Amino acid sequence: MIHTSWNERETIKTLKCVHTDAKKYIVNNKLTSGKVYEVKNETDEFYFIIDNSGKIGGYYKEYFEEVK
Repeated sequence: MIHTSWNERETIKTLKCVHTDAKKYIVNNKLTSGKVYEVKNETDEFYFIIDNSGKIGGYYKEYFEEVK
């Protein structure tokens, strides 16, 4: 049940949202293009971040690029 403590977990890295042009899902109400987000967990396909709602959400990696 790792997901119950993601808000308190250490940030893995920061990412910048590069677009919100989703093919299947509506993400433009949860992500803002150009905004930087903190990654709390990562899988092969998804980043789990604290989105605009203030909650953890899982999003495809194609929406982001790493901030250096």
